[in-house]
Amino acid sequence: MSEITPGSDLSEVADQVSAQARTFLSTVTQVASGGMPGAELSLLVLASSDLLAAGARLAAIVDVVPKERYEPDAGPDTDLDPLREALSKMFDGFDDYTEVVDPVLSEDTGSASLSGDLACVAEALAKGLQHFDSGHELEALWWWQFSYFSLWGERAASALRVLQGLLAHVRLDVEDDVAAEAEYDALHS
Repeated sequence: MSEITPGSDLSEVADQVSAQARTFLSTVTQVASGGMPGAELSLLVLASSDLLAAGARLAAIVDVVPKERYEPDAGPDTDLDPLREALSKMFDGFDDYTEVVDPVLSEDTGSASLSGDLACVAEALAKGLQHFDSGHELEALWWWQFSYFSLWGERAASALRVLQGLLAHVRLDVEDDVAAEAEYDALHS
């Protein structure tokens, strides 16, 4: 597999993952900037879910192996500390969480942060986009697939679980009288 033929299945997967990576990065950046007040959790759930669907496509294809056994320099790494810090401020009070480190091999728990997870995913996606935008589509596809299995797939799945849990609390944790009134209005409308 030395190159991707335009119009091939791998080319389509690379284009789809590229588009989804750009959408995820755009959404996370807009949310972190405060540009989506009131919709932050919903948008991040949607962006993370869509990205994980792209990751599932990467998992479903054969292992991508570039002809060259080294990674070409795609340029300087994207500095995502400002993104991580902005997300951390936005998630102040509920950024940190506990997770099972490896649910298959152990019951050990560890600490993680939503801002760290989202920034980690963004960093891996941005590196793949650097390769893709430099015309190294196969290298980008290899990177996205490899890092999906080794890094961003797990971090995105953990982030999605936390985001969905937070959104559920926001939507469902209401006072009894408010819930009763809403139920009454729904039944009598």
